[in-house]
Amino acid sequence: MAASPTNPYSEAGVDTAAGDLAVELMKSSVRATHGPEVLGGVGGFAGLFDASALRDFRRPLLATSTDGVGTKVAIAQAIDKHDTIGQDLVGMVVDDIVVVGAKPLFMTDYIACGKVFPQRIADIVRGIAEACTATGTALIGGETAEHPGLLGPRDYDVAGAATGVVEADGILGADRVQDGDVVIAVESSGLHSNGYSLVRHIVTNAGIGYGDNAADFGKTWGEALLEPTRLYTLPLLRLIEQLGGGTGSGGVHSLSHVTGGGIAANLARVLPQGSWAEVDRSTWSPSPVFRVLSDIAGSTLESAEGTWNLGIGFLAIVAADEKDAAIAALAADGMPAWQVGTVGFGARPAGEFEQGAKGVDGGAVRLIGAYADGAK
Repeated sequence: MAASPTNPYSEAGVDTAAGDLAVELMKSSVRATHGPEVLGGVGGFAGLFDASALRDFRRPLLATSTDGVGTKVAIAQAIDKHDTIGQDLVGMVVDDIVVVGAKPLFMTDYIACGKVFPQRIADIVRGIAEACTATGTALIGGETAEHPGLLGPRDYDVAGAATGVVEADGILGADRVQDGDVVIAVESSGLHSNGYSLVRHIVTNAGIGYGDNAADFGKTWGEALLEPTRLYTLPLLRLIEQLGGGTGSGGVHSLSHVTGGGIAANLARVLPQGSWAEVDRSTWSPSPVFRVLSDIAGSTLESAEGTWNLGIGFLAIVAADEKDAAIAALAADGMPAWQVGTVGFGARPAGEFEQGAKGVDGGAVRLIGAYADGAK
């Protein structure tokens, strides 16, 4: 009796059947993000989004962003927990779009892995889909690629890209910032998805396992460090609408997503040249995860200011007379917020400021004072 023919692709380490099963497991999650604008369903070569709604815009501008989650995925792999990494991805990608005042339309994702474990891929995509729903974004396409020999069997990485739209006269940015504008901080949920190479270095050097109990957090170290990124898109879009509808006279002038580079560098990117701001550390207390990690490393919170968000996930620069309304609106939307500084023009105080980040020669920013000791 002749032997059954072998599949050379399977012999090379690629399991197409597992990939097909992963797609079947994720279909319902992906479809839940689709409104009537999405055509073609799941599994096509390209996602289709009906752009006819853009005819209602006077001059629609498309905004786009792409990003990944970084080495945070190594912790998810270490404890085999993959249902929150998707939210981190959406936070890193979609929340960059709202910085210019744009409403997200759709997103695509890409997962590269050493071996397809269908349930694990479905967990990742379910997290992406749920976060897309929470930000008003349609997940219209994606790709899962199996790369045996390049990645270990249990290794994977995730990335994504999103597109949004904003009226041309509603773009937020440095050109709108005025002397005396107030800088408002919006609380982070923790580390978000930046600085995890430092986190992992600290944990490894301390001989801590991700499955070890973390007494300070009431859970394992892995669970504490996988706290998902807070999603800001819809609350910020509502704030823009409430304070002026995203027009030239609106009360929200500029936004900054505090990601890699920390508070000062990311704020400087959205301030105009010639302006400056001092961020007062005494207005908040960094959440415990930052303090515990710094204590273990034997370092200071200040030394990590160029790496971690230290409790601030977003910054909003608003007109001074809208400060109280902005803080109240964000708080009512579940986003604790507070004033951390004021924008000045002209001569700035003596001392070193951070200026120029990610290729943007914007304003000058520095952090001053000492962090508050207790909860803000």
